[in-house]
Amino acid sequence: MKIRIVGGGPAGLFYAYLMKRDDPSHDIRVYERDAEDATYGWGVVFSDVALAFVRDIAPELYEAMTERQEVFDEMAVVHRGVQVRLAHNTFHRMSRIDLLGALHAHCRAVGVAIEFERRVDDVGDAFADADLIVAADGANSALRSRYAEQFGPSLDERPNLLAWYGTTRLFDPLSLIFRQNPDGLAIAHTYRYSRTHSTFLVEVDPATFERAGLARMDEARSMAWCEKVFAEDLEGHALLSNKSNWFRYTIVKNRNWHWKNIVLIGDALRTGHPSVGSGTRLAMQDSIALFEAYRECGADVPKMLEAFVRIRQPGSDSLQKAAIKSCEWYEDLAPRLPLDPISFAYDYVTRSGRVDHADVRARDPELAAAYERLHPERVF
Repeated sequence: MKIRIVGGGPAGLFYAYLMKRDDPSHDIRVYERDAEDATYGWGVVFSDVALAFVRDIAPELYEAMTERQEVFDEMAVVHRGVQVRLAHNTFHRMSRIDLLGALHAHCRAVGVAIEFERRVDDVGDAFADADLIVAADGANSALRSRYAEQFGPSLDERPNLLAWYGTTRLFDPLSLIFRQNPDGLAIAHTYRYSRTHSTFLVEVDPATFERAGLARMDEARSMAWCEKVFAEDLEGHALLSNKSNWFRYTIVKNRNWHWKNIVLIGDALRTGHPSVGSGTRLAMQDSIALFEAYRECGADVPKMLEAFVRIRQPGSDSLQKAAIKSCEWYEDLAPRLPLDPISFAYDYVTRSGRVDHADVRARDPELAAAYERLHPERVF
């Protein structure tokens, strides 16, 4: 097959690798708009379950990924200045640039051609002879926008604002820090992803953003405001910027996942939310499902794309629903802020609706017992 992939993130690269490894006769080319060494954001996280799917289908890539990863078994919620540890939350973390580097190396090893600094806004004549065109060009997908009438995208811009920083302060437990300040509430989603750096994603609601005057601040002043709010947590370390401008997260859905021989995968198809850390997982599972559809249907592209939807949609929809529930929790925190730290952490753990008290007891009996002592009136 002649396959053209627009977007050199985890979704596009992983699919290219799986297909070329399976059959070297495929003509596969990836077009990436950025330079090879460019990356935005800092680290990525995978749960045990999320990383298992890579190990099962591509153990050689799994080994390359795990060589550079950090593994921790706890997370923490900081509320009202009190840290509550949450046990048995294993996360594998690595820098995004290391993940992309591993994918680049494996793609090149099997003969995938990658063209960097090549922006593609339309398939046009250049892709006229392609059997399959994969739009893996992110949440702001140019191809999805170009063919919006055919794909039927729904773009739900959420109200909270986020800025993606890094720091040399090493947060070993993946930590969620809730700090109230004179301007309102600020939240940090932070975790160490290497021996030297942590991701530090700051989230604020619209009212806090307005009161703080963040819309009128440049990047340096915004970062200074965040450093002041989280001074106790940063312990003297600075925040680091990489085009760390404020943005609103958009929940992306599409009525149609494919049109003619063009298929959407990754964030171009559907987004999760940073609060559940599911973006890279969703993207790479899309790649696996599209590969499995090829293994089932061969080069019959219409049948292959129908099989892709059948294989992938149930799991995709389930994860996205959980992500939406999670982001709604962050957007409606005012009624929860008076809660004591244990009850607040418990509310966080059960926020998606997929975890009940029995699950908490099984995963973190210490948290469950502490919550039961605080709420003897409840029947569990």
